[in-house]
Amino acid sequence: MNQRPVFPARHQQEPRDEEAPELDLDGLIAIVRRQWRVVGLCVAVSVALGIGYLLTAVPRYTARTSVLIDRGNRQVVEQLSTIGGVMDDEASVLSQVELLRSETIGLSAVDRLKLQDDPQFMAGRRNLMLAAASDLRSMLHIGQWLRGDSRSRADQIEANRRRALAMLLDNMRVSRVGRSYVLEISFTATSPGLAAAVAGAIADAYLTDKLDAKYDATRRAGNWLEERIGELRQRSLESDLAVQRFRAENGLVVANDKLVSDQQLSEMNSALTAARADTTRAQARSDRIEAIIASGERDAIVTDALDSSVIGSLREKYLESSKREAEISRRLGPDHVQAARLRQDMAEYERLMFDELRRIARSYQSELEVARSRERQITQGVRNATDISATAGETQVQLRELERAAETYRNLYQTFLQRYQEALQQQSFPVTEARIISRAMPPTAASEPRPSLVLALCLALGCGAGAVLGAFREFRDRFFRGGQQVRDVLGLEYLGSVPLVEPPPDTRPSAEPVKGEVWRKNGVSSFALEHPSSAFAETLRSARIAADVHIDRAHKVIGIVSMLPGEGKSTIAMNFARTLAGSARALLIDADLRNPGATRTLGPHAQEGLLDVLLEGRAPASAMLTDPDTGLRFLPAVVKRRIPHSSELLASAAMGRLLAQVTGEFDYIVLDLPPLGPVVDARAIAPRVDGFIMVVEWGVTSRKAVKDMLSAEPQVAGRCLGVILNKVDAARMKLYEGYGSSDYYASRYSHYYHDGAS
Repeated sequence: MNQRPVFPARHQQEPRDEEAPELDLDGLIAIVRRQWRVVGLCVAVSVALGIGYLLTAVPRYTARTSVLIDRGNRQVVEQLSTIGGVMDDEASVLSQVELLRSETIGLSAVDRLKLQDDPQFMAGRRNLMLAAASDLRSMLHIGQWLRGDSRSRADQIEANRRRALAMLLDNMRVSRVGRSYVLEISFTATSPGLAAAVAGAIADAYLTDKLDAKYDATRRAGNWLEERIGELRQRSLESDLAVQRFRAENGLVVANDKLVSDQQLSEMNSALTAARADTTRAQARSDRIEAIIASGERDAIVTDALDSSVIGSLREKYLESSKREAEISRRLGPDHVQAARLRQDMAEYERLMFDELRRIARSYQSELEVARSRERQITQGVRNATDISATAGETQVQLRELERAAETYRNLYQTFLQRYQEALQQQSFPVTEARIISRAMPPTAASEPRPSLVLALCLALGCGAGAVLGAFREFRDRFFRGGQQVRDVLGLEYLGSVPLVEPPPDTRPSAEPVKGEVWRKNGVSSFALEHPSSAFAETLRSARIAADVHIDRAHKVIGIVSMLPGEGKSTIAMNFARTLAGSARALLIDADLRNPGATRTLGPHAQEGLLDVLLEGRAPASAMLTDPDTGLRFLPAVVKRRIPHSSELLASAAMGRLLAQVTGEFDYIVLDLPPLGPVVDARAIAPRVDGFIMVVEWGVTSRKAVKDMLSAEPQVAGRCLGVILNKVDAARMKLYEGYGSSDYYASRYSHYYHDGAS
């Protein structure tokens, strides 16, 4: 009968993880409604950039030439040389594609046509937008200003040559025609004649490079093989000597086909397992006796307590005094002086028994420290043995690596010696394997830009960028936006939403505070009273109904909590208490001893409050303030100094006596509690509260943070009457309405709400 109610889950379905939301058609439509402006803006910017590019782009022409990798000379080459690179597979053809894109071919074409001195080629594409960006980048190149123009003429010529190469490679494309041996070379320039000339020069440079490569390969092959054979001979001798020296310098001690270090490691692991078991046993004994002392169970025992003669003697005296006290209370009444004296003796015996238990607990703690010290020593020994074993293993790995290296060098030496003898008997002739089958001709029509392609690409990029940005914004939106989210994520009732209410900037208190009365500092603290037909007041009435339905008590203690400071918890508490006071006896207690927001609003003139009642034993009525409009009684929290142990005060017996005293006088006791995140005060007083109302700031407080906090606070979550979303932006909330939900019809509810006073 004395236990506070714990409400069962009010939803059959389990709360879903908000990290994996269900994507349905309604949800996608809601996302589009929220993010269409972002997507539209990205599309508009992208299309505008595309149109600007088309208006400033310069027409460009593409010339093409084709080169055939001729396999007709394959037999001749195979008969005359084993070094030549005969085309044999697809990888070889793709290698020729990369060769055409190389710097060697590019520089040869640049030098052949002297492109670095051609102003038309060096001008490149003079798109106004790209040219402006390039000029701006050059102007912002501060390092060039500081370095100055100190390059020599040769450096300047080479820089121009490299710049021409970069432009050539940037405008050149090489592709394979299907799966044939034909490579198509295309080059794009602002002039048809220039495009054809450069494409032809690239093809000619490729053929010349193939011939030069044959000559160079024939000349270098013999020299390289001879040098390599001498090097491999020396490496083979050195590797054999290294294996022998390593065996002599690194002796490996082995007993019973196993390293001694490995045997020591196995034994120490067994000892470590036993030490950990001893530590666990000592920890369990210490935790058990600490739990007995913390809970104050007189009948709970441990082994050493049974063996203690002191505890046995005290228990006998306690039982004897208990019998005598019961007999005297039965015959003479519980208030008899002898019965009172015996109860005092029983309390002293109980204290002495627990002192003896604490002494035993200290001995258990000492044993635990010894076990931990032994475990640490053995653990360190295991680490040392592991290091030694690892070092021995690494030594064997090095030995095997040296043996493999020696074997490899011997095999290589024999192979290269055989190849060298074969190469002396062969000759390589410079037979080319490619020829031009289609010469480049000046094109008659421009190849770029293509308006339809550019606009389509800009439109796609704009849609993609907008979708990504909108999806990112949706992903980052991890806050509560509607009642369905409260039910799905937290599994709690949604009591309603409270719109953002701000006092007019010119609002001033009408008069100085009156002693014994609350001070109406601003209209926010009494908004529900002044606007009884508003959505604000309707939400508070919904909270009252939830309290009446789920709390089966005549006198109810309701706590107002939030996750974080600044979510409007105190404002909800003040308005809720005033709403209750309109038809019932209500008391508002500012239990936030760290940051008493309700006291600063309603009772900044109060001289005494909750701390004086709890610490000095003053009568609660003398510290209360009265609201003349509603009859609400308010017990402020007058904090004259910092209170480091506020949670202990809220969980103290004095707080229990205070609530027991005011429970008979009021129908509703509303506690303005500190937030759950920073302090544990709400958890400390939770056993004395019949129900909690959770206040969550709309669009600010993370869903995951609230869910994790309630999961970590089962006493608060089990008594939670529901959740109120505070500071709601009604205009933006429309964008989060899901079809079929209660929020979807919020606009039709507005006919029943009036912000004007009635």
